[in-house]
Amino acid sequence: MPDAPVVVASPTARGRELSWRERRTVAIEVALGRAAVRVLGASLRLTEANREAVERLWASGGPVIYAAWHGRMFLLPYFYGRRRVVHVLASRSRDGEIVSRFARGFGFRVVRGSTSRGAAPAIRALARLLRQEHAEVGIVPDGPRGPRYVAQAGPVLLAKLGRAPIVPLGIGASRATRLRSWDEFLIPHPFARVAVVFGDPLAVAADADRAALETARQHLETALRRLTLEADRLAGARGVPPL
Repeated sequence: MPDAPVVVASPTARGRELSWRERRTVAIEVALGRAAVRVLGASLRLTEANREAVERLWASGGPVIYAAWHGRMFLLPYFYGRRRVVHVLASRSRDGEIVSRFARGFGFRVVRGSTSRGAAPAIRALARLLRQEHAEVGIVPDGPRGPRYVAQAGPVLLAKLGRAPIVPLGIGASRATRLRSWDEFLIPHPFARVAVVFGDPLAVAADADRAALETARQHLETALRRLTLEADRLAGARGVPPL
């Protein structure tokens, strides 16, 4: 039975071309990062809930958009990589090069662009993949700069243009470190329990107007907040701050 994909965020700036020395440094950083994720991931226990919600979409062979909060996607590459062909977005900056190489190392396909600067070309490129190839796309609704746990309009616009449902993912861990970043990036501790809760697909009509898109955005945000709390409870997380 196939598994679900990772969701990877794109950095903000497009940036200049990297020098040979910078590319070598990035290659080393990515190799070390992938190795660390594999070592950590091997110690974790994964629990899934409501997976049948997405299995029906997999069986149909149609396009799918997966959405998860920016700060909750750290170990999804380890758990779900190389099992489905998923397209993710990465900018042309140095950080985007790291994201791109890291994602490809776990079997994902990368579209270079940004959802914060020049968003329209990136959305159109992903929408074409969804319509023409029935692709699977991963996106972070509150990325790349937040506010944390607030869904932006990009995912629902992509769902409209790509004619694809959005499957929200809630992710939690029993024991984890929260970085002091805008997204409170979650890094599970070794031997922790990690929970992934799949949400019911959210459809956006091809003729949705601005009001309908805003309603869909609110529904997505509400679903992601609820699923994240469910994942925290399922994992047995302690001292979790409110969303």
